Amino acid sequence: MAKAKNIDRIVQDGDPVLRQVAIAVPKKDIGSPALQKVIKKMHAALAPEKYGVAIAAPQVGVSLRLFVVAGRVFKDEVPEGEEDTQPSPPNRVYINPEITRASRKKLEESEGCLSVRSVYGTVIRHERVTLSYIDEHGKQQTQNATGLLGHIFQHEVDHLNGILFIDKARDLHESQ
Repeated sequence: MAKAKNIDRIVQDGDPVLRQVAIAVPKKDIGSPALQKVIKKMHAALAPEKYGVAIAAPQVGVSLRLFVVAGRVFKDEVPEGEEDTQPSPPNRVYINPEITRASRKKLEESEGCLSVRSVYGTVIRHERVTLSYIDEHGKQQTQNATGLLGHIFQHEVDHLNGILFIDKARDLHESQ
């Protein structure tokens, strides 16, 4: 029952908000109760998703340039069997993110999306990216990323530009 309820919180493919280019969050709105409400809605939608690693504002029906990455993505490597004993860091919020650099080298990875349930495919993305963004406290930040985080940054920025992974994926298939 809880899972069906969460599906209602996450906008699915076919909803026009997923195909819009999201608008920038005005500087004056950073830290505002209205923006905090959107961020809280995103945290709540992402929390029960066992395999969800990030969510963009359009996925909760809000066309703003904002995404949240699950804290577990930042969890240090721990010995096998001890994963559940280490608390995950908090989720991280990325406001008005922009990829400012991308490596020439690319990698092919399997990808899915909370807004395209049970569909997976192979997507070619840059091996390394640099993301410029504003954090929840209004501070300008820059972060380099490779691996899963680099892949997430590219996937979420695509969401903010109205692009779904299925637009780029090869070998699309459904999972049970």
